[in-house]
Amino acid sequence: MSYMPYRSDTTTAERNHSSKKSLIAHAKAFKTVGRSRSQFRKGITRRSTKSSPEAADYPIIVHCHLCWDWVWQRPQQFLSRLSQKHPVLFIETLGPRPELVAPHVRFEPTPEYPNITRIRVQFPDWRWGQSAYVDRTRRKLIQEVMHGPLAGQFDDAVQWFYDPMTYTAFAGHMGEIATVYDCMDEHSKFSEAHPECAQREAALLARADVVFTGGRKLYEAKKQHNRNCHFYGCGVDVEHFGRARDVETLVPSELKNLGEHVLGYFGVIDERLDYKLLAKLAEANPQWSIVMVGPVLKVKNGELPQRPNLHWLGQRSYADLPAYAKAFDVCLMPFALNEATEYINPTKALEYMATGKVIVSTAVADVVHNFGSVVKVARSHDEFITLCRQATAKADTAAVRRGLQMAAENTWEIIVEKMEAHINEALARKRRATTKAGGAR
Repeated sequence: MSYMPYRSDTTTAERNHSSKKSLIAHAKAFKTVGRSRSQFRKGITRRSTKSSPEAADYPIIVHCHLCWDWVWQRPQQFLSRLSQKHPVLFIETLGPRPELVAPHVRFEPTPEYPNITRIRVQFPDWRWGQSAYVDRTRRKLIQEVMHGPLAGQFDDAVQWFYDPMTYTAFAGHMGEIATVYDCMDEHSKFSEAHPECAQREAALLARADVVFTGGRKLYEAKKQHNRNCHFYGCGVDVEHFGRARDVETLVPSELKNLGEHVLGYFGVIDERLDYKLLAKLAEANPQWSIVMVGPVLKVKNGELPQRPNLHWLGQRSYADLPAYAKAFDVCLMPFALNEATEYINPTKALEYMATGKVIVSTAVADVVHNFGSVVKVARSHDEFITLCRQATAKADTAAVRRGLQMAAENTWEIIVEKMEAHINEALARKRRATTKAGGAR
C-alpha cells in the first residue's frame, strides 16, 4: 500500500497531542465547525454542482501519500491556500506499526490552518499487505468519522487525490460532486511501489473530472488518458524564500564556520539523488563544503557517501530554509537520471531562484525544458563540477535576475486561482449534463 514514509514512532503531532483529553477536545471542536457549515450550506441541494460563484462553496476531501507535517511540498502549498475558501479534510496514512493489533484513526490538529481538518490512519504490520482489507477498512473508518464528529461538514465535496493507491477505497464512496487528481509524480516508477499502483492510477485517470500534473512530461503522459488534463508546475512563496536576500536573516550557526564556499541542497534525500556525483563533487575541491539539508528516505545512512567536507544535516523546518539558503554560494539539484526522476519537476527550482542564488542541476528533462534559461544544466559529472567551479568563481548575475523574475511570475496564489477555475468549469459541465438528462426524461 501507499503511505507517507514517516517514522511512525517519532512524529511531532504524536509527541505533542497524544492525550485522550486533547483528542476529545478536537472532536468537539470539529462538531461545532460541522454545525456552522451545515447552517452556512442550508438551502443547497445535496449533490448540487453549481457553477461559480456558488460552486466555490464546496469542501475538499484529500487523500495524500505525504503527511501534512512532513516536508512542506506541493500538497501543503496548494491546500493551505485553498483552505482560505474551502473546508479541507486531509486524510493521511502513516507507515504500519508492529505494536498495533488493530487499525487506528485519530484527529491531528492544524492550528495554523483552522479550516483544515486532518485525520491520520495507521495499520498494524500484519494487516498492511492485505490490500482488500486495507481498502475496506480505510473507507469504513473515514465514513464513521464523517457520520459522527464531522457530520455535515464535508457533504457534497470535491474529492482530491494525490495518492492513486487510495482510489479503490474512496472513489465513488464519499458522496463527492467531482473528482480531482493532482499528479505530482510517476508513483509506479518509485522503488517499493505497490504492484497495483499503475492499475489504480489508470482507473483514477478515467474517473477524474479534472487532472493536474506537476511536470510537463507527466502532462504528456497523462493527457492521453484524460481529456481535461492541465500542466501546472510547482509555484513558489517568493516572500518566504526571498528572506535569504534580507540583511536581517541570520545564517544558522552550524554553517558559519564551514569552508570557503558552501554548495547546498535542501529537500528529500532519497533514491532520486546521484550519490556518486556528490562524492566526486566533494572530492573535487576540499575547500568546498557540500551541505545536504533534508530527511533521508529509502536510503540507508550507511549508503550515504562520507567525506570530510560533505555534511548531512538532516531535516530542518520549512521556516528555516531561507536562512540555510543564505549561506549557499551555489544551490544544487544533483538528481540521478533514472526512472524515479524521469517525470519530476522539482519544487526547489523556483524556491532556489527566489533566494537569488546561482543554481546547478543535472539534466532532468523538466528542468531543462522549464528552467534552462536560469539553471546551469550539466550532462555529466565532470560538467557538473565545472559549472560549480565557475559559479563559485563568479556568479552569473543575469541568470539570477532571470530567476527572480521567473519566481515572481509563478507564485502558488496564481496557480491555485487557475486550478480553481478548472474545477468550477468541471462542476458547471456536470450541472448542465444533469439538467439536460433530467429534461430528457
